[in-house]
Amino acid sequence: MGLISNGTTIFDNGSMSSGFGADLKFISKATASSSASIEFSLGSYKEYKFYWVNPHPSVDGAFFQFNFSTDNGSTYSVAKTTTFFRAYHYESDAASVFDYRTSEDLAQGTGFQTIQDYLGADNDQSCSGFMSVFNPSSTTYVKHYKLNNNGCFNNDISINIFSAGYANTTSALTNIKFQMSSGNIDAGEILLFGVS
Repeated sequence: MGLISNGTTIFDNGSMSSGFGADLKFISKATASSSASIEFSLGSYKEYKFYWVNPHPSVDGAFFQFNFSTDNGSTYSVAKTTTFFRAYHYESDAASVFDYRTSEDLAQGTGFQTIQDYLGADNDQSCSGFMSVFNPSSTTYVKHYKLNNNGCFNNDISINIFSAGYANTTSALTNIKFQMSSGNIDAGEILLFGVS
């Protein structure tokens, strides 16, 4: 039996396995190849974790985005209220900026939420990050998400983006779709895990 510490308290892994901790289960992986979109089904896990690794757009300046469905993927138009802020730095060291982007947040908007804006399509440009979606099968509460992404702007800027918000529906979220605002997801992977 081993010991696990959170920095202030030590637990034996017996207590962890008896319900104190959570299990992370790999569900699926999608690999893009000139793909119009990537879609996943959502179920009854309390949290879903998405990791995207180097999605690369076919069109320079495309926005990497997501949206939810409550009807098994027939439509993707769930109302969302979100935040979006970012920090970036030019390769040339010409400027560095930290700002809140009102143009990328939603106030009861049903459109796709931006993960990365103005993503570069050069051969060496992509983005990578992760997102949690909490309790999507709930029919009592709204569904919260939070994400962090780092990518390369189309003019050689390293940009780190934070976004969070909620899908303002008490209907269960059944699906999620990732896409570029224009063109295809030329390459990259998205991995899905469930937390029980």
